[in-house]
Amino acid sequence: MDSSANRIYAPFFSSAFTWNFALGMTQLQIPLYARELGYSGVEIGSLIALPIVVQMIFNLVGGAWTDRLGGMNVSLVAFVATAAAGTMFAASSSFAGLFAAQIMMIVARAVYWPASWALVSQLPGARGSLMGTLNAITSFGQIAGTVCAGMIIASWGFGAGFWTVAAMGAVSFALGLAFRYAPPSRRKAPLPLLAGYRVLLGRRSIYYGVMCAYLSALPFSLSVSFYPILLIEQGFGSEAAGWLVGMRPLGAIAAGVVLARFVKHADDSSVPLASALAVAASVGLVALFTNPAIIAFFLFGVGLGSGVMTIYFQILVSSLSSDETRGSAMALAGMGWSISHISTPLVMGALADLYGIHAAFYALGAFALLLSLALPPVHRWSLAGGEPR
Repeated sequence: MDSSANRIYAPFFSSAFTWNFALGMTQLQIPLYARELGYSGVEIGSLIALPIVVQMIFNLVGGAWTDRLGGMNVSLVAFVATAAAGTMFAASSSFAGLFAAQIMMIVARAVYWPASWALVSQLPGARGSLMGTLNAITSFGQIAGTVCAGMIIASWGFGAGFWTVAAMGAVSFALGLAFRYAPPSRRKAPLPLLAGYRVLLGRRSIYYGVMCAYLSALPFSLSVSFYPILLIEQGFGSEAAGWLVGMRPLGAIAAGVVLARFVKHADDSSVPLASALAVAASVGLVALFTNPAIIAFFLFGVGLGSGVMTIYFQILVSSLSSDETRGSAMALAGMGWSISHISTPLVMGALADLYGIHAAFYALGAFALLLSLALPPVHRWSLAGGEPR
């Protein structure tokens, strides 16, 4: 990679690392802080899931903004919101305060993902390789953040952890300001907001993309809700839980670095099927064991499967959208992430309260298996539509 390319990529990928470092910290801190305050499984699930309604709205708005303002400009909004969320979490101990802080963090997540995905698809270079690099860097950031969160909680408490989240949001903003790249001029202006989404909703591949996005997001939804709680129930401390939860993004790094080269186009249904089956098996089986090595293996496996699925989903959406609608398409298909984030914590919380957290993981793994087996026929149906893939 030449020096001019490095000048383009370095601020972008650096801001991706620091923002995901903050995100990784929240994955461990938010559910454990709520548990520390004595909230029930349903209350914890509600804290994680109900603000996703806001994410679904801002996700679509963020995608449309990306098409108009550019990916990095929208990412700057996410960085500011992250700094604000960390500050609010540090100052809150009531459910209302935590809920407001969580909404702020949800806004950051909602606008960041379609903006970063759309931007990396427009950078010069091989699309699959760049997307794999972005996913590896974001996963590495989440690992570092999750592990550091466990150590900070053990040494200085939750307040110090949330102030660190705020600081990393500020660092991400500074790095984003240093980014200098203008994508090639668009051949035509973006469609009006509703018109653009109406066109995209007429393409069958979008619905297949939503399914793939849902399955790729399922492990992330568990990481920010009930994976940490499962590990605490299994007898691990917060520091050990941080290391173990960090195995999921480590698997995603392996997917981005090693397997991204094998995900070249959206026509091959074997890649998403194998990835989805790996996710289902890992989710359903992890609660059977208390041995840390075996738990680490399944968390690595779920990260590997979801990492490959994420790259596939990004290539799928890139192939069915133009530069003028890339952000909107990423946001629309990415609604599968929002569906996962709103349903998984609520369902897991209810099942954990009724039957125990282990039974909740078995049930979710069985559901993911059924959804995985539905992918090939839905893929064939999407190809029958005849639209660009």
